[in-house]
Amino acid sequence: MTTTLITGANKGIGLETARRLIAAGHTVYIGARDLERGRRAAEQIGGRLVQLDVTDDASVAAAAKTIEADGGVDVLINNAGIETRGPDNNVPGAGETTGEMIREVFDTNVFGVVRVMHAFLPLLARSTAPVVVNLGSGLGSLTAVSAPDSPAHAYPGLAYPTSKTAVNMLTVQYAKAFPAMRINVVEPGYTATDLNGHSGHQTVEQAAEIVVRMAQTPPDGPTGSYFDISGPLPW
Repeated sequence: MTTTLITGANKGIGLETARRLIAAGHTVYIGARDLERGRRAAEQIGGRLVQLDVTDDASVAAAAKTIEADGGVDVLINNAGIETRGPDNNVPGAGETTGEMIREVFDTNVFGVVRVMHAFLPLLARSTAPVVVNLGSGLGSLTAVSAPDSPAHAYPGLAYPTSKTAVNMLTVQYAKAFPAMRINVVEPGYTATDLNGHSGHQTVEQAAEIVVRMAQTPPDGPTGSYFDISGPLPW
């Protein structure tokens, strides 16, 4: 039985990924900051709830102890993420972005990944087929954002894409450091979720497809790579 932990899994892409992996036979821990929302989500799909706030070291450590006591983990999906949005769902441009805005986004999107990885790497190392999937974004691709003909080029924000570029680098460095693990980053696509005020054009069902696929990467599969549903992406 494969055991999977998904951070930020009480809604959106995380919840749909959990639903799909449970259907595929995984035991799935729903990592959620809010216990009541997490409990409802876990009951809805038959998952296990674990309280986990990726911005809180004590919360992450406690979640690791809970899952270790239950037998460990094989797959980690770093799904929790935030984006800076204004009251009208507008994205602050480079000139309006403050250091505090960057810090807040990085605390979840980047430092949160590091906190969770640091706590769960010892558990993953005990698995016979450890897999890590980091939720990235096409906005994290320097190639895409720099190309005038790319849709990513028009995105005005500073905090979110910078955080996702950092996640790309984290993915590469972790993959090099732990070659026995399959550690990749995925771009789920522009999806209608709370993250973007439901402005995305994809459904969570469509977005979860690449996450579910990479969560089932075999031991001889790719690592240190960047994918969307169509294949490898340029860094």
